[in-house]
Amino acid sequence: MSDSFADLRDLYQEVILDHGRKPRHGKRLEVFDASAKGDNPMCGDRVQVFLRRQDGKIADVGFEARGCAISIASADLMAETVTGRDATSTKALFETFRELVKTGSCPHCDAALTEPMERLAPLAGVHEYPSRVKCATLPWHALIAAIEGSKEASSE
Repeated sequence: MSDSFADLRDLYQEVILDHGRKPRHGKRLEVFDASAKGDNPMCGDRVQVFLRRQDGKIADVGFEARGCAISIASADLMAETVTGRDATSTKALFETFRELVKTGSCPHCDAALTEPMERLAPLAGVHEYPSRVKCATLPWHALIAAIEGSKEASSE
């Protein structure tokens, strides 16, 4: 393994630990117009996502979570990344993110998603641990459920 690759991996691990320990968006929004819960009974991760929309876009996202650092960091990075996006681009971003955590790369990345995918890149290493993919995608499933008006997410 090259030194630059090891340095990048260390940086990504630090980002995950930082967001997992001190999530910036880890709170129930005072005002929200949609929410949904996600539960991964296999590992005990639980999340509830709250979102507020304005002018057809996501104006704010908050969450309450109990779980591993990957799940919490994913929820926090997700909240940062989807704010300002409409439902269609948020769903496209989720599909691209899901590919990233399953494969470790994003060969089909739309150029419009380059910047948000750079923010989510610290979670690319999850692909090395297939049992943790659901940890990383659980908050996203809850977000999509909230967007679609469902109260509970399916992690399938």
